Amino acid sequence: MSNYHIKHLEEYFQVYRKSVRNPEAFWEEVAEEHFVWLKKWDRVLDWDFTKPEIKWFEGAQLNITVNCIDRHRHIRGQKTAILFEPNDPNEEAEHITYNQLHERVCRMANVLKDKGIKKGDRVVIYLPMIPELAISVLACARIGAIHSVVFAGFSSTALATRINDCGAKMVLTSDGSYRGNKTIDLKAIVDEALNDCPDVETVLVAKRIDSKIKMKDGRDEWLQPLVDKAYADCVPEIMEAEDPLFILYTSGSTGKPKGMMHTTAGYMVYTAYTFKNVFQYREDDIYWCTADIGWITGHSYIVYGPLANGATTVMFEGVPSYPDFGRFWQIVEKHKINQFYTAPTAIRALAKENLDFVSKYDLSSLKVLGTVGEPINEEAWHWYNDHVGEKKSPIVDTWWQTETGGILISPIPFSTPTKPTYATLPMPGVQPALMDENGNEIKGNPADGRLCIKFPWPSIARTIWGNHQRYKDTYFSAFKNKYFTGDGALRDEVGYYRITGRVDDVIIVSGHNLGTAPIEDAINEHPAVAESAIVGFPHDVKGNALYGYVILKETGETRDRDNLRKEINQQISDKIGPIAKLNKIQFVPGLPKTRSGKIMRRILRKIASKDTSNLGDTSTLLNPEVVEQIMKEAL
Repeated sequence: MSNYHIKHLEEYFQVYRKSVRNPEAFWEEVAEEHFVWLKKWDRVLDWDFTKPEIKWFEGAQLNITVNCIDRHRHIRGQKTAILFEPNDPNEEAEHITYNQLHERVCRMANVLKDKGIKKGDRVVIYLPMIPELAISVLACARIGAIHSVVFAGFSSTALATRINDCGAKMVLTSDGSYRGNKTIDLKAIVDEALNDCPDVETVLVAKRIDSKIKMKDGRDEWLQPLVDKAYADCVPEIMEAEDPLFILYTSGSTGKPKGMMHTTAGYMVYTAYTFKNVFQYREDDIYWCTADIGWITGHSYIVYGPLANGATTVMFEGVPSYPDFGRFWQIVEKHKINQFYTAPTAIRALAKENLDFVSKYDLSSLKVLGTVGEPINEEAWHWYNDHVGEKKSPIVDTWWQTETGGILISPIPFSTPTKPTYATLPMPGVQPALMDENGNEIKGNPADGRLCIKFPWPSIARTIWGNHQRYKDTYFSAFKNKYFTGDGALRDEVGYYRITGRVDDVIIVSGHNLGTAPIEDAINEHPAVAESAIVGFPHDVKGNALYGYVILKETGETRDRDNLRKEINQQISDKIGPIAKLNKIQFVPGLPKTRSGKIMRRILRKIASKDTSNLGDTSTLLNPEVVEQIMKEAL
């Protein structure tokens, strides 16, 4: 029995038992059978969570791009590796074969080398979702440079912070980007950021929107002419298993962003393994993850995981609402997408629109639907299941983090029976534990506690770049000898996990621990409600009370607000219990969100507790103007 491709539930349990009984033997078999190594490892795993130090496949040598590109060329050289779907539906899609990808990555790698980039140097990539983004990532990996992709929606301040934190010598960007019917001047944002970045020597600029931009002599150069001149082959750099592959910044709920550092071999093995199983990828499938490569989802499940499996992976430049709200489904029909992976935020936004946007497209090619970024609420789950999957494509509600590198808890389609709002069961090799307030593991089912992982998996981040102490304090100090995820979770009678939200989103009201996610789910089921966010605020009697920020659908806008408040609280009371009712309900035009779609609850908490003198950094918000409106009308 191969451990690599799980096809039914009984097999999952067999593989899982094997993986936790002897993790080293399990991952050694996966690594040996499915990847190309230049030298085999001396030791599969060496770890100590108290330090914390984790090393996988130590002593092995490899290059991840050989596993993602070169080894596929003799069997799938003509197969599409990356299918680029542009923002404008009238612009032709681009099919880049494995042979072409090899040439383009090698040329790009040689450009980097010509500009003085060598193994271990950091390169910041600030590009829109165009092929050059994936190619740049792979070119860095080809020569052993450490890539740090910054999502091309971040402000110049956020970009400068990240460039300086990792000490990048080079920035790759473009003249601009398309976003729906708008264009964004990326180059101007980079120029502004670089006023505060003394280490950057070179800026290479891809042409995308053909706009007039300023080029700084001696620093800025157009990318394409350099690529055209570069040699079309590049010998891959020999990398040690634990050499850094990339740094990716995740916004800390407090303080400056954390540069999560991922290494080469374990990350490769784990993302490839989880991609194959969570999406049940087969040779001729067309797989599409709608994320941006600026996030971990794009790194692991647009670039590395799919390409390591020789898959065809779609890169989409646009947004789900342009030219209309049927764009996702038009693309599914056009390219006969088999696996579709997106965020609950996108599903909720599309579910508010007319059903004709979905029903007019042929979605029969879909086999697996996935969600990522936050737990999917029940209403959105059913809409997705009924209207997109037509009740035949299982939904994989995947739970993982930037820090984990790959999916840790998820159904395996056609094996794990799904249950709305539950991420279900851990992936092989992942050992979750629920902990109580006193640091004891809660055994037995059902259970409710703080989610920890008690054994390393291959793609765990190894440190926070330049700050190992912060890594230790953030993830390994709350519970002895365990990785603390920062999330609360419950485990039902059969052992399925449901993520209840960040532990700092668990509010203790009159001694009851209330997770915000289930309350928000209950509110969102009200027919007049589009979206909601709950925070706690200090209360004389209860310790904390609950404050709800609620966005109404258009149908709710004209209704009596006081009645609506009563109905919403009644709904919470019916679904969860009177203890979870809200003290205050404020109807708002929008919620402050980061560009990855996460609600900035820190700001909402401050407004709820009338502490608005210092809201902290709002520069990374997608919609900072909404904060002013919420403050103006706060209760």
